Amino acid sequence: MSDDAKAAKELVETLKDGERGFADAAEKLRDGEHPEWATAFQRLSQQRAGFWREIVDLGHEYGDDVDESGSVAAAVHRGWISLKDALTGDDAEAVLKAVETGEDHAVSEYEDALKMDLSAGFRDVVVRQQAAVVAAREEVKALKHVA
Repeated sequence: MSDDAKAAKELVETLKDGERGFADAAEKLRDGEHPEWATAFQRLSQQRAGFWREIVDLGHEYGDDVDESGSVAAAVHRGWISLKDALTGDDAEAVLKAVETGEDHAVSEYEDALKMDLSAGFRDVVVRQQAAVVAAREEVKALKHVA
């Protein structure tokens, strides 16, 4: 398996986790004391959906199927799993903290991908997406100061 395919599989899983995590967080906070957080999380969920679809489409161009689901164990390490616990309570701060953890993991996955021997075209996509993911993480971290 090429480094492109390996990196793409990991990134797609991470991005899908982020899409679900942001959507779940948005749903939890929509009617609470921080509806503006919900709006931001919904937008970021849509961003992640677009990112993973872009990577899958690029993989198909190269003849790789990078849209395979990983194991439950793989999902657990991605950082978003802590969101499930935060969503069972009413603490908006706990939800925000879980989202921050997920974002830290997403940035780490992009950093790992960029250490691999990626093709030029795929590397360009990963670099562009990484910049947006880093900006999203900073946006999420800034939310706690707006509260």
